[in-house]
Formats: sequence, C-alpha cells, structure tokens
Amino acid sequence: MVPKASLCLLAVLVSVTPGGSEARAETAKPPIREVVGGKIAGNGRFPWAVRLSMGCGGALTAPRVVLTAGHCVGPTGPNDRITVTAGSTDLESRQAITVKSVEVYRSPDFVTETSGDDWAVVRLERELALPTLELVADNTDHGTFTVMGWGQTRESSPQQERRLHYANVPTIPDAECAAAYRKAGVTVVQEKSICAGRRGVDTCQGDSGGPMVRRDRAGRWAQVGIVSWGLGCARDGYFGVYTQISVYRSAIRAAVRKLS
Repeated sequence: MVPKASLCLLAVLVSVTPGGSEARAETAKPPIREVVGGKIAGNGRFPWAVRLSMGCGGALTAPRVVLTAGHCVGPTGPNDRITVTAGSTDLESRQAITVKSVEVYRSPDFVTETSGDDWAVVRLERELALPTLELVADNTDHGTFTVMGWGQTRESSPQQERRLHYANVPTIPDAECAAAYRKAGVTVVQEKSICAGRRGVDTCQGDSGGPMVRRDRAGRWAQVGIVSWGLGCARDGYFGVYTQISVYRSAIRAAVRKLS
C-alpha cells in the first residue's frame, strides 16, 4: 500500500509515509493519493487547509495545532523538522504563512496506514490568526464529502500542485470497499475507515493527511476524515480510504488540548 501524500481528485487510494510521500495500494507496494478530477480552490475558500513540507496536507484544528495523518510524521516527541504553509490556497502567494513545528503527537496505536489509527497532531512554534476546522460532532460516515490537497492531479503526474484542488466524493459501503481490496490482498479496517470516491475522482499522492469535510447543520465546515491510503489514483473499483474522525474524536481532542 502507498500513502497519499498528494491529492488529485481521482479514484485512487493512497497513504503517506514519514518521508512525506503518499502510499499507493498496489500489489506489494504502498498506496498513493492526490485530488484527481477536482477543481482549483479560490483563495480563502478553505482557510484552515495547510501544507506540510514532507508532502502531506493537514488542517488547522486549533490556532497552534495541525491535524494530519500518522504516516506523514515521525513518532511522538519533539520535532522541529516540519514546515507548515498556511493562509493561502496558492503555496507561492505572498499571503502564504510559513511556520515551523515544535512537537508531534501520533496515535499510540499507529502501526501502518492500512491498519487504522492513522492520525497525528503537530504543535506549531506559534499560534496562527486563521480560522480553525472543527471535528465532526456526530458519527456520520456516509454521504457526499469534500476532499482536498496539493497532491498530484494524475497518477502519472511527475509533480504535485502549487494550488489547492478539491472535489466532492460519495462514500462507498464498507463491505463493497473491503471486498475490492481483498482481491488485491489488502485488508480494510472497516470500523475505523471511510471509503469514498467516484469514477475519475479521488485523492492521490501528496494528499495524505488532508481533510475530508462536510457542512454541519449551521452551514459550517466540519472534518469527517483524514486522507490515508489507496490503490493508485482514481482506478476503477478501488476507492480512497480515509481515517474516520468520529472513531478517534475524543483521543484527538485530548491530544490537541495537550499541545495547545
């Protein structure tokens, strides 16, 4: 399996490794993820979306804390090696803000992206005066959600994107997703994951760690999932696999309080 270190709205599954690239779920290989088939986000559209220097995405979940995928970062402890770019959908914009990490907390149960528990929080050297993204308050794990990232927009693309891309993807029944991956020799941890995608639309390499979101009843964005892994990008029959926020909500909130 390959982690999705980039996003390109296609139907591809990916996951990210601590080195920063996404994992792609191919035979004997890790998964990859990018937004294939998506649109370019106008500046200010998703103000809490951030880019991590190892090639992953994330979301500002508190003024000084970023939520991302566990496979994107190293183990829990001091970490000043990550540079976070925030404040703009264009990474080269003059409005973009860069800030260094100081500490990482990764789920203590994380082993690999495909085994679940693929989440982590990163403490920044200072607070950012930007909107934050709330965690979903209910246990909704089906519907149509929005995914985003600066990853590849094609599985064969030689580079990731300068501008944030996004797309809407419907969820896929757990049993259907698990059966598809079983044919590739990969087990989906159904109770901890959300599968989503549609023909020609998926996340891809470089999108790992980015948020899957939906509007709540008040019209505010809430985070439902985290881009985790998949098999290629937007491949027929293989859907993106996302960490299900509702399963880890209490643990994530406790970790954010520690690092805030």
